[in-house]
Amino acid sequence: MGEFVRLEVDSGVGTIRLDRPPMNALNRQVQEEIRAAAQEAAARDDVRAVIVYGGEKVFAAGADIKEMADMSYADMSARAGQLSSSFSAVAAIPKPTVAAITGYALGGGLELALCCDRRIAGDNAKVGQPEILLGIIPGAGGTQRLPRLVGPSRAKDIIYTGRFVDAQEALHIGLVDEVVAPDDVYEAAKKWASAFSGAAAQALAAAKTAIDGGLDGDLNSGLRLESNVFAALFATEDQKTGMRSFIENGPGKATFSGK
Repeated sequence: MGEFVRLEVDSGVGTIRLDRPPMNALNRQVQEEIRAAAQEAAARDDVRAVIVYGGEKVFAAGADIKEMADMSYADMSARAGQLSSSFSAVAAIPKPTVAAITGYALGGGLELALCCDRRIAGDNAKVGQPEILLGIIPGAGGTQRLPRLVGPSRAKDIIYTGRFVDAQEALHIGLVDEVVAPDDVYEAAKKWASAFSGAAAQALAAAKTAIDGGLDGDLNSGLRLESNVFAALFATEDQKTGMRSFIENGPGKATFSGK
């Protein structure tokens, strides 16, 4: 457990909880603690799905600018890859992930949320990539993950202007997937994540590998990837359990071991 980031586990759901008041500024220590929490969540068999949550008031309002302000090109050149990879550790979790967004998710905060499979936001949330207003660009995945999610034109508008996007617009363009009352954000995320507590874990991991890996290449490469991970599932206990249950009891009644 880190000083500012901890992994909490309850009934198969792991919550990566950011806790650096007042705005969860993402300094180097927080970034590395996010990496450690994500790696722990990925490795633990008792974690079947993951929520990334910044608390009731704010998700994360961005990088710690005071830490960055005096850095040179040489300083940031040595650091930039580690910054990006610390968030990519969340994207690499082989389990369903959801960002529970309250208040602001700006700059690095939005980039962290983009690493999740799903985003649920309070109706008062504000998201955006305001780095351009600091004379820089997003450096932890924003220029890559945002256009893949909302398309290049909308991503360029958000990144070029640095404007804040409210919850309803974010829902309209697909930047978030669900909008609820601010006090209901975490419970909505937990409801979604809890649906996977008894699911076929290996199949979920394979689905995530196929979808995310396929987006990185052409269609034929994606189809080959899909075929490979599809075939590999026939070495799992859950495939045998699921198909035997279907034959004997009909669909949707299997009890999976996750192996």
